[in-house]
Amino acid sequence: MRVAIIGAAGRTGSLIASEAARRGHEVTAFIRSEKETPAHHVVLKDAREIVAADLSSFDIVVNAVGIWEENELDQHDEVTRALADAIEGTATKLYIVGSAGSLLVDENKGEALWESAMMPAPFKPLASAMAHAFDNLRSRDKVNWIYVSPPLDFQAEGERKGDYIVARDVFTTNDAGESAMTYADFAEALVDIIEQDNLNQERISLLTR
Repeated sequence: MRVAIIGAAGRTGSLIASEAARRGHEVTAFIRSEKETPAHHVVLKDAREIVAADLSSFDIVVNAVGIWEENELDQHDEVTRALADAIEGTATKLYIVGSAGSLLVDENKGEALWESAMMPAPFKPLASAMAHAFDNLRSRDKVNWIYVSPPLDFQAEGERKGDYIVARDVFTTNDAGESAMTYADFAEALVDIIEQDNLNQERISLLTR
């Protein structure tokens, strides 16, 4: 498959690009400035400026853009809107590396994780901004999107375990009561899900078993 990784220079994006390339997919990295990536091709472009012509040749688009500064958090929505606009009405699928914050703590009450005491206060602005971007995305009925939430404890370092749980909208823990996963395991699981190609306009969440 022809795969575009938006934000491929970041920690998560580079691992996803590497895993997809390792499995034989043709990978193009969209990055803002020249950096070494494992992708076959590189496009230098701000993600907010991507248009339909940039993505028309791709089967899969992965949004792995990381935005952390509080005064830039609105860019999560801006990037998501730009990518959704670019593929709207096409067969291209958009996979969003999202946030655990929008997952429901209680399906009956409708409370999101970012609104609860479970979400550490320093991360609430980021989680709120990403939840807002997700709310806008899921209103787009002509976009083939899949929103993939990482666990609450999303670990940049750590060995790959290769055993994971695919959950849905409700915050889930494993048998040890943990919601954790390394970036490396997340990248492997995401490429598995892309290859399985059995989701559309759905949110899932990933965690280590």
